Amino acid sequence: MAPAFVARAAVTACLALLGAWSGAALAQSSPKWTELSVEQRRILAPLEKEWDSLDHERRKRWLGLAKRYPDLPPERQQRVQQRMREWASLSPEEREQARERYRRLRELTPEQREALRDRWEEYQQLPEDQRREFRERLRKQDTAPRN
Repeated sequence: MAPAFVARAAVTACLALLGAWSGAALAQSSPKWTELSVEQRRILAPLEKEWDSLDHERRKRWLGLAKRYPDLPPERQQRVQQRMREWASLSPEEREQARERYRRLRELTPEQREALRDRWEEYQQLPEDQRREFRERLRKQDTAPRN
């Protein structure tokens, strides 16, 4: 009886140590906002308010971007900053919609992507008032009841 108890206690202790070790490793690879370097905080500033609530994978992706960021041309850096600000301003529902659109785009064939890119360029060439009208029509279609 005593050897079984000792064996269970040893296994429990090992699991606890393993859990503590893996938790420490995760914390190390997923730093809190205050643990980021000054440079990382500067680059990722639009995400400050939500950083500590991001999951490990998302933090990892953003840290990867922060690592590559200094090597980007200035105009690309500006675009990245703008997109981070836009992303940070989205509601959770809007973010999920954006993720879903991204998943659907990834499923398109190269030919479909090219056709979509062409249509986007055509849209970009429209005068602002026509683009506004187009967006309004799409909004009405999205909110129209479906059978």
